[in-house]
Amino acid sequence: MKISVVIVNYNVKYYVGQCIDSVRRALQGIDSEIIVVDNHSRDGSVDYLSKIEGVRIIESGHNLGFSKANNIAIRQSTAEYVLMLNPDTIVAEDAIRMIIDFADSHPQAGGIGVRMHNDWGTTARESRRGLPSPMTSFYKIIGLSKRLPQHRKYGRYYMGWLPWDSPSRIEVVSGACFLVRRKALDEVGLMDEDYFMYGEDIDLSYRLLKGGWENWFVPADIIHYKGESTQKTSFNYVHVFYNAMLIFMRKHYSHLSWLIIWPLQIAVYFIALLALMATLFDRMKKSLGFGGRYKIEFPVLYLEGSNTMKEKCRAIAMRKGLSVIDSLDDCKQNIVVRVFDPSDMSYADIIKHMSESANNRVRLGLYHNDKDIIITQMEVYG
Repeated sequence: MKISVVIVNYNVKYYVGQCIDSVRRALQGIDSEIIVVDNHSRDGSVDYLSKIEGVRIIESGHNLGFSKANNIAIRQSTAEYVLMLNPDTIVAEDAIRMIIDFADSHPQAGGIGVRMHNDWGTTARESRRGLPSPMTSFYKIIGLSKRLPQHRKYGRYYMGWLPWDSPSRIEVVSGACFLVRRKALDEVGLMDEDYFMYGEDIDLSYRLLKGGWENWFVPADIIHYKGESTQKTSFNYVHVFYNAMLIFMRKHYSHLSWLIIWPLQIAVYFIALLALMATLFDRMKKSLGFGGRYKIEFPVLYLEGSNTMKEKCRAIAMRKGLSVIDSLDDCKQNIVVRVFDPSDMSYADIIKHMSESANNRVRLGLYHNDKDIIITQMEVYG
């Protein structure tokens, strides 16, 4: 078998269903399998997924976390390549073949990442990253990587000097879409299960490099909703994310002087505290009626598709109390959800349309006729 696609699901049944639909299109003509590990979802995910043909489901009795769940599936797979994929992603029809072809022609490539797009169309910086060494982390913490994104020293965290339209050597492959060669996994080991969520992709990327393998970025397109199954403003997110940073530092940089490591650890705790304070402040603003510049909670819809699709989406909008506009210029205050129909258009073309008119006020929506629902980053309407 050529490739095993592994997806870990937790309470996002409609998103993972959409992901699988795009993956199945991308796997046409490729000897492959799709394995979904369900981390004890409570939203009916297992029943929902059991109705999708050609998907092997591994059901867990409790939430194992990302690393353990992926490892369970990887151990049960046999393909030459393993593609670890987030459930809140959409894969272009040519994306998987592109990365397989690249891996076949570059035998030293142990890990391969792709060109990720946010749900408003812009390319995600996380598509190419450098290792978070103490100094690279320091430059990010103090804001130099943001101010000088293309500088080879200060902007190394996101490797902003690299081109977006051609393959490039990178150091860290994003776990949202991480192709890894079976031979490389056999040599360096599976994901480190000390990480519950976040950081495990950095750790595996680092071990691949230490093992003599190469990590690459390939301009194959996907959409990544960015953590639909995790509320990034929650205390749990802040705790897990920054704890993962500390695990990585302690594991791989413990040999360095405490004069280097301790200040970084203090900085991580300080940033986590600021993030929590910002969360509380944001909640306070919302409770007082100051919801920010754009009202993401109440988007308006802009429909692109057949008349039948538009009629069905208008019916959904009416049930949900949403407005429908006839032009993207008709709304200046709310978030606009630009709704496409993937039964009439390829995922690759949808990603292209969003990227060509990238605007953080215009978000992606996909109408699925078989379920009569509209999937957005904010919510599933149906």
